[in-house]
Amino acid sequence: MAFKKKEKKIPSGFNSINEFFDYLYKKEDLIWMGQNTNHLQKDKNIENALIAAAKKRDYCKYPPPEGFPELKELILKDLDLDPEQQDIQITASGTEGLYLAISTILHHTQNSIASDPGYLIINNFANRFGNHVKEVPIYNKDCGYKLTPKLIREYIDMDTKLIILIDPLNPLGRAYTEDEIKEIAEIAKENDIYILHDVTYRDFSKHHTIAAKYAPNHTITIYSFAKIFGMAGLRIGAVVASHELIRKMRSSVINDLGTNSIAQEAAIAGLESKDKWINDVKDTTFENQKIIKEAVDETPGTFLPVYPSDANMMVIDVSGTGLAPTEIAEYLLKEKNIFVREGNYTSKLFANKYIRISYSIPTEQILKFKDEFKNAILTLQEQKR
Repeated sequence: MAFKKKEKKIPSGFNSINEFFDYLYKKEDLIWMGQNTNHLQKDKNIENALIAAAKKRDYCKYPPPEGFPELKELILKDLDLDPEQQDIQITASGTEGLYLAISTILHHTQNSIASDPGYLIINNFANRFGNHVKEVPIYNKDCGYKLTPKLIREYIDMDTKLIILIDPLNPLGRAYTEDEIKEIAEIAKENDIYILHDVTYRDFSKHHTIAAKYAPNHTITIYSFAKIFGMAGLRIGAVVASHELIRKMRSSVINDLGTNSIAQEAAIAGLESKDKWINDVKDTTFENQKIIKEAVDETPGTFLPVYPSDANMMVIDVSGTGLAPTEIAEYLLKEKNIFVREGNYTSKLFANKYIRISYSIPTEQILKFKDEFKNAILTLQEQKR
């Protein structure tokens, strides 16, 4: 039976998902807390590289198909991975890297293990190429709101080929300890399966461990410039794996004439200047979390399952308010110009429990959210009476 992609729910007042996102994209005064994008990135090196690349008009030429060697080298250095053990393919976003990896690894008789909540786009890819995805419920204190080694051992079977590990986890912001990564790496090696280690949010974490250090031949690392670099609209990322596995992936590369050359120039500039600005971005996001916690603590019926978060996003559980996450998200957008995400984007099992918010935005906008969140809940509750 052919795989059918689940259609996304269209928000009220719009005719399509594309129309909805076009509205958001063009609304310049919107407080953008719904897509985990980074609006704190003000690095002039990235901006100047974009301008310089455009002025050179090198976009008239095709770039090298694997990506600029300089960029590949800088990414491996950033991950602290050995180029003798790992190779890299530059992709048009981390999402393309996910698709490329999964389409290469999985066959229709094999299954994957993932978490719920999680980034459901990955699960959709895995269902397309594999037998099915075992979506493990992790929205509870017992497992610390993450896919633990214990849970992986419980769900693994003879047909399992892939462990989908989003680290830190979208949407909860929970990261893995070094000991947990080591144990998951051992599970992969013992069973001769792969870890798909999506590290899109790693740079927001206080401590992060790369699985490829402990299982270089059994790990596929997904790298993105969308978040910490503030380059979501440039659509550039990478997939990193063993030389043998990358060779297999390259036979399926769609962009065989290369990835956006201007975006690659900006990525090089971002990596070269990263040490100069990363702490400012991280410090602001951690301070913004504190303000959000104050807002939640003041709002009956809500709580933070994970605090502090190791990413630039977190979940606010609203299940005690008597309100649906979709109601809250719609009210904040239409009445208060604040864009947050309802739970159904990242969960099938727990969609009715939470909203997801990101906070790599200016602190004054977070303060507005604090002012409006409690009032939004009270107003919606009053309307139901």
